[in-house]
Amino acid sequence: MNYRHSFHAGNFADLVKHALVLWLLKERQARGPVSVLDTHAGAGLYDLSGDAVRSREAEAGVARLMTAEARPPLIEALAAEVAALNPQGGARFYPGSPVLTARALRAEDSYRGFELNPPVEALLQEALAPWHNATGRAGDGYEEAVRAARGLKAPLVLIDPPFERPDDYVRSAETAAAVLGADRTACVAIWTPLKDLETFDGFIRRLEQAGLSRVLVAEARLRPLNNPMKMNGCAMTIVNAPSGADAAAAEICGWTVQALGDPGGRAEVWRAG
Repeated sequence: MNYRHSFHAGNFADLVKHALVLWLLKERQARGPVSVLDTHAGAGLYDLSGDAVRSREAEAGVARLMTAEARPPLIEALAAEVAALNPQGGARFYPGSPVLTARALRAEDSYRGFELNPPVEALLQEALAPWHNATGRAGDGYEEAVRAARGLKAPLVLIDPPFERPDDYVRSAETAAAVLGADRTACVAIWTPLKDLETFDGFIRRLEQAGLSRVLVAEARLRPLNNPMKMNGCAMTIVNAPSGADAAAAEICGWTVQALGDPGGRAEVWRAG
């Protein structure tokens, strides 16, 4: 799957990912200073009047989020971030995880995002310029995140590859294992598409074989997984998941499926291993 994020920004999968990232960040901040590492940062901020218009995924995602009523608290928190970037109303601008995280940082917190594509990395640096404690860097995020984690205490690591390469599932699992090997108190959140169960089950088995514990899987299936050529849903897999993550994930995935999914969709939160 070739996943150019400017084309898909603001879709349902972003809503799941970013609402849960916001909750994880707040949960870590309640414990003390937080260092966030982002393996595939992307551009940081997206203008949905560009590539996203052609896919219409943002129209079916963030646009519906912003007009929804009775949003639960963790969905409301994401909507508030989108509203802050669109003071004239609507949802033209959508924050990727770099800007979303940077806006929530305190003076004692930090964010490092890695991006392999030079033009996108330049956009990332531009998007993060207003925040002194948030930086974008060039490099292979899988390798750089592991290297950076060795010098940090209890980092929050986001792994969100574009799935342009056939080894992204393998490298995501290996990176999570390496980060936890460097610091058992780290928390690693991995986003994956849900196209078919065989591929996803193989990914979960790799995590289990690596001996990782406290693995929480949050699935938002907008439609049955009967067409492996489509992204039928998405999952956030949290390694070393903190207390309260089950309820947070259930609230986020449940709303997404109920508000944006087909009648055959479902949300499921479960523990692996």
